[in-house]
Parts: sequence; structure tokens; C-alpha cells
Amino acid sequence: MAVTDTVRMSFKGHFVQPSFLDFVDRRAARLDLDVAVTSSGVDRVAVAVSGQLDLIDAFEMACSLGPIDCLVLDVERSQIESGN
Repeated sequence: MAVTDTVRMSFKGHFVQPSFLDFVDRRAARLDLDVAVTSSGVDRVAVAVSGQLDLIDAFEMACSLGPIDCLVLDVERSQIESGN
């Protein structure tokens, strides 16, 4: 059985809200992760994401690179919980 984790991520930069939030949802679905947006603004988007740790890492990388109309300057990440 795969170990699942829940991680809080705060993306800082310059965001077009509908574009970035749609991107977050689509990437999470593609990676079979559960995601909840906990706050969002033009300069910061925070999410809680749950699933396999390797896929959470891939999610972080994907969101750091896209979409084209948003610019991620920094990501803060913290572990919320872990289990199996």
C-alpha cells in the first residue's frame, strides 16, 4: 500500500486567478492528487495537496512552471500529516 501525505504549499508570484486555479485543478487531477485551495490572491496562492509523495513533488514542479500567464517566484512547503 502506498504511503500518502498531505502537504501545504504556498506559491508566491504574480497570478491570473482563473488561469492558475484551473491549472492547479487540472494538474492535481492528472496526477491523481486531492487538492484544496486554502487562499488565493494576485500575489499568493495556498493549497493543501494529498497523495503519494512523489506525485506531490511532480505537482509542485508543474505548478512552479506554468501556466504561461502566471509567474511563480517562490514556493513554501510544509508537511501537514502522513499515513498509509
